[in-house]
Amino acid sequence: MLAIPTFDDARVVVAGDVMLDRYWHGDTQRISPEAPVPVVRIGNEEQRLGGAANVALNLARLGVHTTLIGVVGDDEAAAAVRRLLAEAGIMARLLVSKTHPTIDKLRVLSRHQQLIRLDAERSFAAADSFDDAAMLDTFVAALAQADAVIFSDYGKGSLAQMQPLIEHARAAAVPVLVDPKGDDWTRYTGATLLTPNLSEFELLAGTSADEQALAQAAQALRRQLDLQALLVTRSDKGMSLFSAAGHLHLPTLAQEVFDVTGAGDTVIALLAAGLAVGQDLADAAALANLAAGVVVAKLGTAAASRAELLQAARMHHRSEHNNTRGVVTEDQLTPLLEEARVQGEKVVLTNGCFDLLHPGHVAYLEAARALGDRLVVAVNDDASVARLKGAARPINPLAQRMQMLAALAAVDWVVSFAEDTPARLIRALQPAVLVKGGDYAISDIAGAEDVLARGGEVRVLDYVAGYSSTAMIERILHSARRADA
Repeated sequence: MLAIPTFDDARVVVAGDVMLDRYWHGDTQRISPEAPVPVVRIGNEEQRLGGAANVALNLARLGVHTTLIGVVGDDEAAAAVRRLLAEAGIMARLLVSKTHPTIDKLRVLSRHQQLIRLDAERSFAAADSFDDAAMLDTFVAALAQADAVIFSDYGKGSLAQMQPLIEHARAAAVPVLVDPKGDDWTRYTGATLLTPNLSEFELLAGTSADEQALAQAAQALRRQLDLQALLVTRSDKGMSLFSAAGHLHLPTLAQEVFDVTGAGDTVIALLAAGLAVGQDLADAAALANLAAGVVVAKLGTAAASRAELLQAARMHHRSEHNNTRGVVTEDQLTPLLEEARVQGEKVVLTNGCFDLLHPGHVAYLEAARALGDRLVVAVNDDASVARLKGAARPINPLAQRMQMLAALAAVDWVVSFAEDTPARLIRALQPAVLVKGGDYAISDIAGAEDVLARGGEVRVLDYVAGYSSTAMIERILHSARRADA
């Protein structure tokens, strides 16, 4: 299952075009006598953060320490933006234009259908709209506390002078992610990553006949602009990451598409959050792809919380690996057990060498499985068996021992460990029930103390009399000696 990190220590600066998204909702029951248009009886109004502010909201909902830099007017829309930012816990560093209004987009909807959108805006690229030097000073001050930077460019002029901002971020070794607009991407030169959608990319690079042509065009553009990577979002086809390491395609994970508004904001926010906590580009892209699938199922500009990401990851994992069983590594097993616990399943763990599998083992494992919903068998690797049993053991190597155990109906997962006892593995896997076969006092069972401390259960089961790997080996040797006599 895709790991969802915690973001409480991550710090991201977002700079760009700040907007207010407003929604008027109402019923439509008749056509206007004045013109052939529906009459909407407004029932309620909703205000949301848009543009760069929506990117910041996506970060804040994950728990990222977020700073937003942008330009607003001296008006009621700016007051609404500041209120929404404060409610979301976003640090606002907003420049005020005395000549231009806050970018305000009003959507009128009825029965979940958008009827019209009304935009109130003037480009901040005008020389007298705001102070570029103040923008640079504000950005440089915020950069000192940043793990990643996002430039959210909607072509509204707030980022008219980008190269000085990118150069300061590069000098500070802070990753720079840009959501580009327009057909002049040279001003993004030197960024870490650009996240165009396919239409934006093809407007600049031309239409690609096939996947190979798309990859070639993307890599050429990446090198031309001195980018580490280029991520092209491709609607229902998912997204493609192009870097010096090659091409990684991530198919869409969306179960239902209701509204794509703001999905690009979510993608770049999750990419930055992932990089800010130390993920590589591939893992951060996978995280962004998962989040995009969450937000397109919502109406209007939206954000995904960490809880929603965890749920989406579990659902995707369940759909892909519903019947996953067998031999796994510890890293593979950890999310499988997390999923089992989320589903309310009781995880049982037992351990041993299981050198020669016999009827006693089968009966014991069936009894262990009956104590819960999932059974994990932890197996000593070859070196630890030799330390415990002597240089002549094991008879069967680890891979064969694990394969035989995985074939049993009672066993869900088989994992190996290299230590003499499974105590460390038990602490990591946190089973609800720990089972040991034989005549043990619970206090002598490796890992028992940890299981009991977490409120779990430790059980000792009797082996079936007359069966053991050691006894079987002795019988085989005895028979061999008799045959040689």
